[in-house]
Amino acid sequence: MLPLDNITANSSVCTVEPQHISITVFLLLVFLVGFFLNGFSLWVFCCRIPQWSSGAVLQFHLAVSDAIITPVAPFMATYFVMGSHWPFGAFLCKLKIALLIIHFYGSILFLTLISIHRYVAVVQFKQGSCMKRKAFVQKLCAGVWLLLLAKGIACFYFNTSQVGNSIQCLSIHQQDYIQTYFAINFVLLTLGFLMPFSEAVTCYVQIARSVSRININTFKGRSIKAKSRKMVAMCLVIFGLCFMPLHVIRTVAVVLKKYCPEQCILLQVETSYYFCWILAGANCCLDPLVYCFGSHNFVKAIHRRVESEMITLCQQHTV
Repeated sequence: MLPLDNITANSSVCTVEPQHISITVFLLLVFLVGFFLNGFSLWVFCCRIPQWSSGAVLQFHLAVSDAIITPVAPFMATYFVMGSHWPFGAFLCKLKIALLIIHFYGSILFLTLISIHRYVAVVQFKQGSCMKRKAFVQKLCAGVWLLLLAKGIACFYFNTSQVGNSIQCLSIHQQDYIQTYFAINFVLLTLGFLMPFSEAVTCYVQIARSVSRININTFKGRSIKAKSRKMVAMCLVIFGLCFMPLHVIRTVAVVLKKYCPEQCILLQVETSYYFCWILAGANCCLDPLVYCFGSHNFVKAIHRRVESEMITLCQQHTV
């Protein structure tokens, strides 16, 4: 235990500090690219794929969960530019938290369901499964959205807080919420990330074993093996690169805030958390690769669109 006067001195030093401008730049860049890619993906699903398979249904809902995060980016960029100050009021703060939770854990859940669907398609291709039925998958997606909506509504419990001269929204500096943040973090860590991640890894291990036995002497065998390997690699990269750092750093932050609030290293951890938050948001830029590897119709629709544009350009040039 530090003496009271040392804690007071450290507390005066460990105040809320503005984040580096690079966080704002990366934030806007990631979500600008994500907005374009997911907008294009949703257009392909809605306008260029007339008949959806059960896999396409899951991929469409993943694209929707990615697109939900787009409105949050300008508000978060303003928050960082203003020196970690939230000027938009309590309601928009609550809405921001709800959209973040829906986006992150919606993406994780739909990626996990895509993993299970791919496992069924590759490993249990000769067996009947409800995951192969489009009607069942649609009901499953509806259930996931109800769960995400419940999580989003629960986020309206949180509010803004005055910390020094700034107003904080979903910040580690909100002392009134540190116990709640601590408890919720471990619920989200175990139920929201570790369990889905473990399920996804189990599916991909089984897929890897299965595709290793596929006959590569046929074109179909080579195609299935190549597509499955790419999809396995892409989903594991998204889980490992995008979502794992966020949960690790956030856990470190809440533990430090709860048990070592006088340690100024918390400021560096906070900066690392925001970078990891941007990395997690980058999943909306990587998920379209999952659609390319997992949906032949998605790739065909893109090819048809590109060919149509090329023909139009050639005709204009000829005229």
